Amino acid sequence: MAVVSSTTPTAAPEVGEPAPAPAAREHFTLLPPLAVSSAPPQLDERQRAVVEHREGPLLVLAGPGTGKTTTLVETCADRLSRPGGGGVLVLTFSRRAAADLRRRISARLARSLVTPSAMTFHAFCLAVVRRFADADVLGASLRLLTAPEQEFRIREVLAGTEQVEWPSEFARAAPTRAFAAEVRAVVARARQLGMDPEDVFEAGRKAGRQGWTAVGTFFEEYLTVLDAEQVIDYTELVHRCRILLADPDVRRTLRDELGTVLVDEFQDTDPAQVAVLRALAGDGRPLTVFADPDQSIYAFRGADARVVADFPTTFRTAQGEPAPTLALGTTRRFGRRVAHATRLVADRLPLPAGIPADEVAAFRHPEVLDVGQGAGRVEAYTCDSVGAEAEHIADILRTAHLRDGLDWSEMAVLVRSGRVSIPPLTRALTAAGVPVEVAGDEIPLGSELAVRPLLLALQVVARGRRLDADEAARLVVSPLGGLDGLGLRRLGRALRDAERRELAGAALPRSSAELVRQALLRPELLEECAPGPEVRKAQRLAALLTRVERLVARGATAEEALWELWTGTEWPRRLRSAAVGGGEAGVRSNRDLDAVCALFEMAARSREVTGSRGLEGFVAEVEGQQIPADTQRESDLRGTAVRLLTAHRSKGLEWPLVVVASVQEGLWPDLRRRGSLLEADRLDRSGLGDPEPARVRLAEERRLFYVACTRARNRLVVTAVAGTEGEGDQPSRFVTELGVPVQELAGRPRRPLTLPALIGELRRVGVDPEAAPAVREAACVRLARLADAVDEDGRPVAPAADPARWWGMEELSRAERPVVPPGAPVRISGSSLESLLECPRRWFLSRRANAESGRSSAASVGSVVHVLVEHAARGTIEADDARQHLDRVWEQIAFDANWMEAGERLEAETALERYLGWEQRSSSRTLLGTEVPFEVTVPVGEEQVVLTGTVDRLERTADGRLQVVDFKTSRRVPRPEQVLGMDQLGVYQLAAQHGAFERLGGTRAVAGGELVFLRAQDGDGEPYPRVLHQPSLDDHPQLPDADETAGAFPTWVHARLARAVQVVRGERFDARAGDSCRYCPFTASCPAVGRGAQVVR
Repeated sequence: MAVVSSTTPTAAPEVGEPAPAPAAREHFTLLPPLAVSSAPPQLDERQRAVVEHREGPLLVLAGPGTGKTTTLVETCADRLSRPGGGGVLVLTFSRRAAADLRRRISARLARSLVTPSAMTFHAFCLAVVRRFADADVLGASLRLLTAPEQEFRIREVLAGTEQVEWPSEFARAAPTRAFAAEVRAVVARARQLGMDPEDVFEAGRKAGRQGWTAVGTFFEEYLTVLDAEQVIDYTELVHRCRILLADPDVRRTLRDELGTVLVDEFQDTDPAQVAVLRALAGDGRPLTVFADPDQSIYAFRGADARVVADFPTTFRTAQGEPAPTLALGTTRRFGRRVAHATRLVADRLPLPAGIPADEVAAFRHPEVLDVGQGAGRVEAYTCDSVGAEAEHIADILRTAHLRDGLDWSEMAVLVRSGRVSIPPLTRALTAAGVPVEVAGDEIPLGSELAVRPLLLALQVVARGRRLDADEAARLVVSPLGGLDGLGLRRLGRALRDAERRELAGAALPRSSAELVRQALLRPELLEECAPGPEVRKAQRLAALLTRVERLVARGATAEEALWELWTGTEWPRRLRSAAVGGGEAGVRSNRDLDAVCALFEMAARSREVTGSRGLEGFVAEVEGQQIPADTQRESDLRGTAVRLLTAHRSKGLEWPLVVVASVQEGLWPDLRRRGSLLEADRLDRSGLGDPEPARVRLAEERRLFYVACTRARNRLVVTAVAGTEGEGDQPSRFVTELGVPVQELAGRPRRPLTLPALIGELRRVGVDPEAAPAVREAACVRLARLADAVDEDGRPVAPAADPARWWGMEELSRAERPVVPPGAPVRISGSSLESLLECPRRWFLSRRANAESGRSSAASVGSVVHVLVEHAARGTIEADDARQHLDRVWEQIAFDANWMEAGERLEAETALERYLGWEQRSSSRTLLGTEVPFEVTVPVGEEQVVLTGTVDRLERTADGRLQVVDFKTSRRVPRPEQVLGMDQLGVYQLAAQHGAFERLGGTRAVAGGELVFLRAQDGDGEPYPRVLHQPSLDDHPQLPDADETAGAFPTWVHARLARAVQVVRGERFDARAGDSCRYCPFTASCPAVGRGAQVVR
């Protein structure tokens, strides 16, 4: 049954009209499920021949769109409708296909039946094992392992085995996941070939491969573990079924029950499954298999395309003749252009040997029947980058939806590798406004964004809350912590401020990252911080981790610990609210909830082991899943969005529009050998054979590309990235095999076809002075209509179209209290005067609003060098001591990237060497003090200005005047003429003239200022810094190029201070572009530069 809603749509009002009230009621209607017609379909001649073949085996070659499923359903219905025909067994290769076949067969017969038994090969084998196997041997509660669970079991046995002696060359590889994957491949291959552990051991002995003999020993131990746990993997399941079918009584019972066996996708069977089929129907009874050797894409699971060519001789008639072959020769899926392009790819594939030539011709070149799909379109594009490719794909999908009228569910994007391509494509398409649906098992559960923070928290708890700084930061900014990047910085700053107060200048506080880590381990550190939302959220996270740790210590299971984590925050409530709200946020929330539910299901299966050991095992099991889970979670799909899936998963599906993405050389085809250490592909029934040649892997990859392309009914789009000549990103050879011109899509789409992009374009046109007045007015009218439109719940459809929400539209604000109260002096430091005049906006945000983020690593290094220079000048440390002090504080500096640390350390040591060289110079000046603070009032016109600051070094010259020295740790050295009017040195000199240092020096006379650049070498000799001088303010009160306005003041510094006072008193802090914009932290919202202007204009 289905529920649909109907509402009266709310039209957008005309400009100036009030928005209408929301719809009063929404009506829901319960509808029956979509009906499948029970009327017999129109079959062509070849399809009827298949249905009417009721005796003996038959091989049916069926390409994409040739009506294979319809023919299979009709064959099954025919057998069941004939009295005395016996039961019918239909075998296929996925749960989805089996369920679809059962539904279609029941509908075709217009009745519900226990039979036909349409099931997967593995479901049939499991039914046989449970029915005929000795329950005392296998156990009554036998459970089938998923592929990820099997991989984890193998890793667990590898880690705990004491019987297996691996060769010395395997010593470093044995603990790795990659080695476990290779062992798993060997075990699976052996069972597919019907080999036992001793057979593998013997194959290794004959080949002189000690690694293989060790695998044989491990194989035996692995099977023992499975039996003890009463679990079984897929290949072992088929092997046990083969053993049971070797019993004449079991075989006779099943053959008596089954009159006909039908097999779908026969080309995907492995040798063990063929052996099961031979035991069931190898005696010449009715057996019809449907196969497409061009779609044999599961070699990595043991499938062998040669089973199709071998079928006539493997399954002979009752008279001993080879089984006949019949090809379906009419395709109804594609337009002729799509059919032609895909046939060009298929023609490069090897032909199945032993098949009659006329049947091969009908199979490879079927007649294209137009049933309304038209000629179709095939397009191939190359893009400049991966990001550009994703944006162009989004543009193609949105255009098809908005202009061609395709529903989102009628489109799909197929990729070669789910782990590599699906996560970034999902993020890119979702960001572009394309609703995307990904089956929960397309990527490993541990890679789901909603699962990662839960796993990390469990991992930290299992280790006794031991965690590094990176893990602490990830937890704090996760949904469990509730902070964002800015909140993390504020938390770190609060912790540093608290530790700085505690140390009282005795030492530097630890880095923010280290303090955040310590706060989660010792929550009492947070009690010393100033109260704030960031501190409260960190306290809740630390308390949550502590509660879960205590719960595990009392013997809780992984499921109980997970539940405590999940329910201990507001995260579940936020996800539920977003899921109910619908839209793109609802889609993401539903996916996150599905992933969390799957995690709880896995935790429930691991409840046998409790405490920290059980928790560690559960986390390891989830993290160890390097392959997707089984297809059970595919039923979670809702069919309301664009499907994003792998080419392997797309088999059996079709859409009007298909985009085959990321068709890159090296990725598709991927010609790397799988299992290059143990080489599982070399194993055959006779032992270890020759390695698989590259042409076999190339054919497999081409078949996979063919499968992906044949999913399209009307339009096929293939995309790739084309890097510049010599770069790694190049389109695959498969792109050109489609026979269509490859078009280059330069750059990125002009404007995404999304509502936010439309609003942005209308806003741009509305204020464009070069646009015609009528065009600008039309843009504004459309913006007004969008701003007034609401949905059926009364919510704005396009809130971003409302000018009230735009940045830069409000009048300039004025604070209730002035920046400087009337009558109070303006306080200006030497370092802030230049920034205030250069860009008043940056000065206000940085100095008054305290909006600047934490200090950069470069600033931290500069502070360390300044401190060491001060101690060296005072004589409290020697040269060697300075380096030891540098060692102690260096680890407290957080660098933006690890590679920067070594270079910065060398720069710091060199700067110290240059200072020591400068200190040892022969000079007649006398040191008066270092880091000398000052505060002095200076009259500037009618204003009183308080000058504040700290002089790095103050000296007395031979003639008794004061010399100001300022050390610089920046790499940029100004020109000498720029130093003449440098505000900082000028403020220091003016302060000295007004008695700021008279107590130390006994004079107000100034000799000038000196800048010592410790990171700049002067000459090629011994380490010595670059030194620049500013003339004495006593001797040169005005600058050489001073104008009349500056000449009205006693010195050029007074003139600069007067301008600064005027800005502060006027309280208009405008943005001004300049050289320092490159380093400004506020450019993202600055109207004076291009990046920020896009936001506020």
